[in-house]
Amino acid sequence: MKYKLLSAAVGAAVFALGASAASATTLADVKAKGFIQCGVNTGLAGFAAPDASGNWSGFDVDFCRAVSAAVFGDANKVKFTPLSAANRFPALQSGEVDVLARNTTWTINRDTALGLNFRFVNYYDGQGFMVRKSLNVKSALELSGASVCVQSGTTTELNLADYFKANNLQYNPVVFEKLDEVNAAYDSGRCDVYTTDQSGLYSLRLTLKNPDEHMILPEIISKEPLAPAVRQGDDQWFDIVSWVGYAMVNAEEFGITQANVDEMKNSPNPDIKRFLGVEADTKIGTDLGLTNDWAYNVVKNVGNYGEVFEKNIGQGSPLKIARGLNALWNKGGIQYAPPVR
Repeated sequence: MKYKLLSAAVGAAVFALGASAASATTLADVKAKGFIQCGVNTGLAGFAAPDASGNWSGFDVDFCRAVSAAVFGDANKVKFTPLSAANRFPALQSGEVDVLARNTTWTINRDTALGLNFRFVNYYDGQGFMVRKSLNVKSALELSGASVCVQSGTTTELNLADYFKANNLQYNPVVFEKLDEVNAAYDSGRCDVYTTDQSGLYSLRLTLKNPDEHMILPEIISKEPLAPAVRQGDDQWFDIVSWVGYAMVNAEEFGITQANVDEMKNSPNPDIKRFLGVEADTKIGTDLGLTNDWAYNVVKNVGNYGEVFEKNIGQGSPLKIARGLNALWNKGGIQYAPPVR
């Protein structure tokens, strides 16, 4: 989700701490301890949530598993640290986690003042609105006079004010500090509308007493590119995390899946053979500090981007989110990966 940045003083102090933490090679540290520490949401269905036995699953969780597969050839050498919106950045900057995969919006301040690096956008999102179907509205432009549940101290709150002002609409904000308080207030009928990232609305709707009585309105009022983040100062680790995401997208474009990845090693297509590390002169892995079959390991152990999307948040999941902007660039979306060569 989207929170106001820490103060400049705190940000500068943590930046310095992060720079120190990144002075060592993260890949070497990860290999030495034998696992990747991944920061995730405390519990957002479809993206990152533990079951009763403490086993994590979700879209962001699978990204971390993919990084583990690339580094170790094993998707299970990863441990998960649940992080709130407030402590997610300090946890990454201090070195408590090696990568942050927690539905976090890539912004200029986070990319600079907080000393973080983003590159691969694994989910193109935007702020939306959820209402009860009984309200009988089809558009956010029909919400004038409505009461709106929103979390305080977030850019969600600021975007809400801007949208209603720009469209000359009136509203009554119902503001809470904690996410579970916002959820409870909306579910109990204290407000007509709930606003946050649209992906979050799909997830949160599943937790309501009567999910089928609620609908997501079509309007998207902001750009929220959600991306994994690492600390500045370690280009090798930045490249590894970024290219794992790009490999998953490229695999979908090539038509390489978990089921056919072994067969695809025999493809006559040199791009596919290079991607899977079977070209004799390939260096796609060694240039990253990995084995040349790292992309093969990602797909074999976790799947391509489309498989991970559909299983966790797409039509094969309870959320049933349409691909939309997250479809491949040649399928009507904007997911586009540089070539692996």
